[in-house]
Amino acid sequence: MSLDDSPYQGYLYAYPHKTAYSRLEPRPPLREVWAGERQDALFGYVHLPFCEMRCGFCNLFTRANPPAEQVTAYLAQLRRQATVVRDSLSPDASFALLAIGGGTPTYLTAPELEELFGIVGDAFGTAAVPLSVETSPATATPDRLAVLAAHGTTRVSIGVQSFLDAEARAAGRPQRLAEVHAALGSIRDARIPVLNVDLIYGIDGQTARTWQHSLDEALRWRPEELYLYPLYVRPLTGLGRRAHARADWDRQRLELYRQAVDVLTAAGYVRHSMRQFRRADAPTPAGPDYCCQDDGMVGLGCGARSYTTDLHYSFDYAVAVSEVRAVLDDYLRRPADDFRYAEIGFRLDAVEQRRRWLLKSLLRAEGVDASAYRARFGTAHDADFPQLGELVDRGWLDATRTTLTPDGLAHSDAVGPWLVSGPVREAMKAYVPR
Repeated sequence: MSLDDSPYQGYLYAYPHKTAYSRLEPRPPLREVWAGERQDALFGYVHLPFCEMRCGFCNLFTRANPPAEQVTAYLAQLRRQATVVRDSLSPDASFALLAIGGGTPTYLTAPELEELFGIVGDAFGTAAVPLSVETSPATATPDRLAVLAAHGTTRVSIGVQSFLDAEARAAGRPQRLAEVHAALGSIRDARIPVLNVDLIYGIDGQTARTWQHSLDEALRWRPEELYLYPLYVRPLTGLGRRAHARADWDRQRLELYRQAVDVLTAAGYVRHSMRQFRRADAPTPAGPDYCCQDDGMVGLGCGARSYTTDLHYSFDYAVAVSEVRAVLDDYLRRPADDFRYAEIGFRLDAVEQRRRWLLKSLLRAEGVDASAYRARFGTAHDADFPQLGELVDRGWLDATRTTLTPDGLAHSDAVGPWLVSGPVREAMKAYVPR
């Protein structure tokens, strides 16, 4: 990867990406995988792979409008997996942060959500822990939100993408503005502490004026958080066959992003990463701190990943509709004993552990804690990664080599892929969709 290529090379939301994973032979038992790991501040994640539609930009592991009996079967299988996975952890394991994602968890009916929360409570405990749940305009209904609120949800994230119906359709997400406003009103009525609104820039036909309209409409709801996503046209998605003049599109996305930074900063929001903006006066969730660089994640569901210090694991990865259905069917057929093992994953050696820690820190506005890095690894981050000097030379990293500059944050989707290791890149290239 070259820093001179597009500013939009890839969203490095996890390292390494699932396409770098391979089958683990022999399958290690989870009890052994987690033995010796710190388990007092884990992240618990539950994946619900269903949606009411498949958006044109979506490359998530999800199925649109599944048969009702498949949803029922999924919840039953999820409970079996949760029981086995919990038994593989220490009896004293505790969780500092929980999330339910997908897919769209609120695709479930209110009674099904009650069942889901029962599974979550059995797996991760019932203590008050910050809990985030994803939703959509069509499924953020008062009865569903009442269930979320009753079970202590502290954050709801809704994918609006655009406050103009024509733009939403152009992004492959048909929706009605009245439905969007009704959903936002219902979330506010449910009094869930944190509302996050997702918006997309770079949609066909979008201009500075229409982008300003979406930003203004979002700000009318005073969301505690806003996430801004550049539109990506990826293989195997509904928009994957569309062509763009790349240089012009890159220029437009960068201009729209900088416009949004100015607008949100003036409105009292603080940029925490390229994508995340948080209202300066928003409440801070209670509970112990969770550090994704240091703490483990326990994932449940066929699209969830889990990670320990040196092993990241999951089930098969897929994007294409037929492959998602095949992986889902395989998950539903499995005997409970299968969930006692890690099956597909990536082992991080000492070098990859350092690289992951650097990446997960550098792409945040607060940057790298050089002292914490040295305490963890016994070396200096800038000595381990001398290529950071190139970012300094470009004006994308400060002189201490710890914090991206505003321009560097804007180029996070180039910096992240650039820092991916050669072995991980080769493993990703070798990935064959299943």
